[in-house]
Amino acid sequence: MGAVTPLGNDAESFWENLTAGKGGAGQITAFDPSEYAVHFACELKDFDPTRWIEHRKARRMDRFAQMIIAAARMAEEDSGLDIEAETERTGVSVATGIGGLQSFQDCYDQLLDRGPDRVNPLSIPAIIPNMGAAWVSMELGTRGPLASECTACAASNMAIGDATDAIRLGRADVMLAGGTEAGITKVGIGGFSAMRALSRRNDDPAKASRPFDAERDGFVMGEAGAIVVLEELEHAKNRDAKIYAELVGYGLSSDAQHITEPDPTGRHPARAMAMALEDAGVNADEIDYINAHGTSTPLGDASETRVIKIALGEEKARQTPISSTKGATGHCLGASGAIEAIAAILAVQRDVVPPTINYEVPDPECDLDYIPNESREWKTDVALSNNFGFGGHNACLVIRKFTG
Repeated sequence: MGAVTPLGNDAESFWENLTAGKGGAGQITAFDPSEYAVHFACELKDFDPTRWIEHRKARRMDRFAQMIIAAARMAEEDSGLDIEAETERTGVSVATGIGGLQSFQDCYDQLLDRGPDRVNPLSIPAIIPNMGAAWVSMELGTRGPLASECTACAASNMAIGDATDAIRLGRADVMLAGGTEAGITKVGIGGFSAMRALSRRNDDPAKASRPFDAERDGFVMGEAGAIVVLEELEHAKNRDAKIYAELVGYGLSSDAQHITEPDPTGRHPARAMAMALEDAGVNADEIDYINAHGTSTPLGDASETRVIKIALGEEKARQTPISSTKGATGHCLGASGAIEAIAAILAVQRDVVPPTINYEVPDPECDLDYIPNESREWKTDVALSNNFGFGGHNACLVIRKFTG
């Protein structure tokens, strides 16, 4: 695995800071936010793309592509794969919710300021959402399946799930799967703020992202790129690969409800969870931990609480530790599922469940065990990770401890 996140620019730093209860929110530095309603976000710190990408190439790509290449390079090294030797059996599945938002903004500014003949000719390749996946494939030399999901905040769960299916169907032996998002731009902050989706705690950004807390008032924008290497089990064993965990279940559904609001009944996201459990051959009683979507929005967190109760049953839901790592990372949109998959994988491997930070005031509508503020040693054999996206996209993954 590999990751660049608001909590650190590698997977291990991310995990250490996450389990220590640290948060990534602070004043926006990407632009001057003083005229905006929201002044803070969860940005990457000290991210230098030229550590992983040749300088000339890095200038041609949007930040969302730079971030996923960095994550992919780290994942390649961590995996010990010889991609060159198996180029046609190795694929890439990388998601994003928006794509090259900064490049889109730059292109529009050039158009207005200098006219249509002076627009950067590389603008479109920098903007289009598939280029995160395409750049990973070109940089690493993979020639197997190449896919890019663009399904809002469910996107990287779907990228990982679809990559799993590519291996199951025999189309690849190895897939690099994950997501990337670089939405902390003027149009990103302005747009999400205008729709009242973002927290406005400018006086206390460190505590603004507070999933399941009664005083939550919106999400905090985050940015991240993360990759997990998925490999067919016998292929991994034959090369004596380091195996963190098994991905055993994947479920999908649609709300068919509203462009932004969640299904008020909770039935349809719960169906995605049930499908993932069925796919995994796992009973609800076997779930040890849930990494929740938990965005810190008033409607979303209350809805997900209902969803979990429907999917697991009321009694089991109350017995199961649940956390939203978005309290620490903010909402990284299309990259959320990938960094949360890494959190769930490491929870299973290390029997530690990460906390929901900034949880201070209980909400009667959110009445489950959200692992408040401190990580917990917890025997975790099976974890479930939820992601739900604008437009009604629901995607769920089931991760199980690898026992050999």
